[in-house]
Amino acid sequence: MQTTARPDGARVTGKDDTRPMNAEERKVIFASSLGTVFEWYDFYLYGSLSAIIARQFFSGVNETAAFIFALLAFAAGFAVRPFGALVFGRLGDLVGRKYTFLITIVLMGLSTFMVGILPSYASWGFLAPTILIVLRLVQGLALGGEYGGAATYVAEHAPQGRRGFHTSFIQTTATLGLFLSLLIILGVRTWMGETAFGDWGWRIPFLVSIILLGVSIWIRMQLSESPAFQRMKAEGKGSTAPLRDSFANWPNLKVVILALLGLAAGQGVVWYTGQFYALFFLTQTLKVDAATANILIALALLVATPFFLVFGALSDRIGRKPIILGGCLLAALTYFPLFKGITHFANPALEAAQASAPVTVIADPAECSFQFNPVGTSTFLSSCDIAKGFLARNAVNYGNEAAAAGTVASVQIGPTTIPAFDGQALATADFKTRSDAFTKSMTDAIREAGYPAKADPAEINKFMTTVMLFVLVLYVTMVYGPIAAALVEMFPTRIRYTSMSLPYHIGNGWFGGFLPPTAFAISAATGNIYSGLWYPIVIALGTFIIGLFFIRETKNVDIHTN
Repeated sequence: MQTTARPDGARVTGKDDTRPMNAEERKVIFASSLGTVFEWYDFYLYGSLSAIIARQFFSGVNETAAFIFALLAFAAGFAVRPFGALVFGRLGDLVGRKYTFLITIVLMGLSTFMVGILPSYASWGFLAPTILIVLRLVQGLALGGEYGGAATYVAEHAPQGRRGFHTSFIQTTATLGLFLSLLIILGVRTWMGETAFGDWGWRIPFLVSIILLGVSIWIRMQLSESPAFQRMKAEGKGSTAPLRDSFANWPNLKVVILALLGLAAGQGVVWYTGQFYALFFLTQTLKVDAATANILIALALLVATPFFLVFGALSDRIGRKPIILGGCLLAALTYFPLFKGITHFANPALEAAQASAPVTVIADPAECSFQFNPVGTSTFLSSCDIAKGFLARNAVNYGNEAAAAGTVASVQIGPTTIPAFDGQALATADFKTRSDAFTKSMTDAIREAGYPAKADPAEINKFMTTVMLFVLVLYVTMVYGPIAAALVEMFPTRIRYTSMSLPYHIGNGWFGGFLPPTAFAISAATGNIYSGLWYPIVIALGTFIIGLFFIRETKNVDIHTN
């Protein structure tokens, strides 16, 4: 018999259950995890096919409309997820876990299928992108409700002492969903060819979701409501206002804030760094071709995925806190050498050019913006921003030298100095002419200095690059494997779904989702392709410190008694 304290100070007692997993528990885990895999698959399709979707739905849109649509598409992917957590978390605490995540998977599956049959801009005009944005908003809301429901449902079925292991199956679903989306896209693309895929074949992965939806609904309909929720309802202890009880009640709100800052924020940035920013860094910074980069990431994911279960099970023995915080600390301490190692093995020519051909931007500091552009719609037209934007996009490290106020920025590459231009007062046609000329001059200069246009496939050390990527994903498994159990155990049954979902989706949807544009902006401002890593490092270290001093260990909490 073990006794511990819940984060709200209550003493609870529970007995560890070391028996083998029974048939009902296996069915609960399989049904919950499979549905969540399919939901992540649906969500990732849009990002994986965003270039094709942009051509299909945003062609011919004027600048103002394009800004609105792009902003809404971005919001659906990240910013809307916490609102889905609020909407469906409340519903899950009022009517039950099972029926709520049935609703979320139906919404996700149907909206994904409808993207596959939605006519393009050429057929329906403005109506097509408008409907697309609505569908993306629905997807974001549904995903915001799905995770909390699945994690809570599995945790409330899990025996005491095995909760970390059982919920770690849910933690594999995001990685498996990404892997499944990449696999199906690659298969369809290879089967039908690039031209046909770009014209209409891109719809097939979306249409497949209707089959996955049918399977998920059928499986989940076989499940019963969680025992903890049934007991709470039978005893009349349920909350009538989960949002108020979660966020207008200071003792619980304090735990929500600590769950966000002391667990979820660090977990979110480590996850996005290992699985998304690593891919962005390979393709956009190191110029590794997309197919090779996807294969290397997929291999790292494949080898590392079992460690979600390893660390989930280990958290049942030594606790959630040391594993999650340990992952945050390791990531913060090793990101710089790991990403420099990826450069060394994936694009050695770029590494050599950075060392042998220093570049300096000479500009009026007042003209230089922090180029934070999360939705891809902002324009940076000063001469300094134009120069730095080009260098950042081409992975050219540079130093900064202050010039007199009003001076047009210039770039010094060895003995060559190339002036930029001020685009703020230029007409669109004139800006394009000047921009094309500047881009050509700069491209010629950096190529002459040894900066490669792309990574040479023959020079990529695929094995060692995969090893570096594996370590990044291993950190993901450390912070993500035990997080569901930790969050579930921090809150009482009557408001568990609502309270745990919000910090999770803010941590992942906002702290994690803003990582690529923030990292790019930091790199553009400082002139170093690695300086963007300071964003996840600072967040991960902050989570380590807050979690170390303010988060209590929860592994022995008996969630069926609260």
